[in-house]
Amino acid sequence: MTAAALAGLKVIDLGQAVSAPWCARLFADYGADVIKVEPPRTGDVARHWGPFPGDRPDPEKSGLYFFLNTGKRGVTLDVSRAEGRELLGGLVRGADVLIENHLPPRMRDWGLDYATLAQGNPDLVMISITPFGQTGPYRDWHGCDLNAFHLTGASSRYCGRPGEAPLEHGTFAADFCGGAAGAAWGLAAVLGRRFAGGGQQLDVACAEAIAATFSGSQNIGAVALTGAFDRRTGVGMSLRAPATILPCRDGHAWILAIEDAQWQGLVRAMGNPAWTEAEVFRDLYMRAEHADAMYPLLAEWTRAQSKWEIMERCQAEGVPVTAVFTVAEVADHPHLRERGCIVALEHAALGSVRTLGAPFRLQGSAVRPTRAAPLLGEHNAEVYRDWLGLDERELDRLRLTGVV
Repeated sequence: MTAAALAGLKVIDLGQAVSAPWCARLFADYGADVIKVEPPRTGDVARHWGPFPGDRPDPEKSGLYFFLNTGKRGVTLDVSRAEGRELLGGLVRGADVLIENHLPPRMRDWGLDYATLAQGNPDLVMISITPFGQTGPYRDWHGCDLNAFHLTGASSRYCGRPGEAPLEHGTFAADFCGGAAGAAWGLAAVLGRRFAGGGQQLDVACAEAIAATFSGSQNIGAVALTGAFDRRTGVGMSLRAPATILPCRDGHAWILAIEDAQWQGLVRAMGNPAWTEAEVFRDLYMRAEHADAMYPLLAEWTRAQSKWEIMERCQAEGVPVTAVFTVAEVADHPHLRERGCIVALEHAALGSVRTLGAPFRLQGSAVRPTRAAPLLGEHNAEVYRDWLGLDERELDRLRLTGVV
C-alpha cells in the first residue's frame, strides 16, 4: 500500500455545519492536511447539534461533528476581527485549497472573497458551497439544506404519497451532495491549476447538485422535451411491480422483481405458490396494473420469513431483493465491516468510537481516517507555530485578546 493519494495537499476548512466540513473531510480521508478553523469559545455550530451520548449536550461529544471532522487538525480563530482575518490570510497563503459555505455578502464584508485572497495566493482553489450559488437573484438569500432540496422539485417528485402534500427529505441530503460535488470538482481544479493558469473559485450550489442527481434525467429532461414528467408514487413504482417495501417477521424487505426473469426467480424463491400462475400476473404490465391484488399475497409470504432469509433466498435466484436495515444493523453489517466502511477511532472525550470510513476506494492508496475529530482549538499551538511561525508568547497574547 502506497502513501495516501492526497498527501502533501494543504486544505483550510472555514465551514460550518455540514456541506463544507463534509467536503473537507473527503480531502482528509485521502491524506490531505486539513485545518479546521472554528470560532473561539463556541466552535462549529455542529458541535451543538448532537446527537450526544446520554442526550447530555457537550460540544466535544457531538456525533455529527465527530463524523464530519474526522481526520482534521483543529484551530480557533475569530475571523470577524481584523487581526483574525490577517492570521487566516497567512494560513491561506500557505494552502492549496480553502473550503467555505458562508453567504457571499459575509465573505465580501470580511474581505475573504476570492479576488482578495487570490492576491496573496494566485494558486488558491476556493470551494464555495452555498444553497443557491454565488450568482443569480437568490445568491444572497438565507437558506439551509431543505431550502435547497425543495427548490429543485425533488420533494414534489419523490417524497410523499400521491394526492397528499410533499414531504421533507432525509437529513442534509442537499448538503452532502453539494459537499461531495465540491470535493470532486475542487480536486479537479487543484489538478488543473497548471492548465488553467493558477487557482480559481469553484461555485457549488447545493440546489443544483440535487437537481442533477435527484431531479434530472427523465424528470427535468422530460419536461424540456415533452412537457410531461413523473410524480411521486409513495412507496414503489406506479408502472412496474413488484417494487415495494413489505413487512417481514423481523422488519421489512425491499422487493424488486420487475423483469420477467426476476419475477420467475421470485416465484421460485417463494416455492412456486399457485396464485402466481394467475393470468393477471404473467406479464410485467399486468402485474403493475394488478399490484393492489398482488402485494397482499406477497406479504403473506414475507411475513412468515426473516428479512435475511428473504434477501438470501431471492439473491440466490438472481432477484435484486434486499433487507431494509436499521441504522443499528448497518453499524454491525458484515459486508460493510469487511470493506472497512466502519472504522474505530480513539477520541479524547468520547473514547473509542465507531464511525464511517472513507466512502470511495483508490487502488494502491492508503485510505482511511487515522485521526479523530479535533477538540476545540486542539492544534492551535502546532498549526500557528508550523504554518505562521508564531511563538508561545504571541499565542498567549492572541488567547487573552480572544482572537484565537
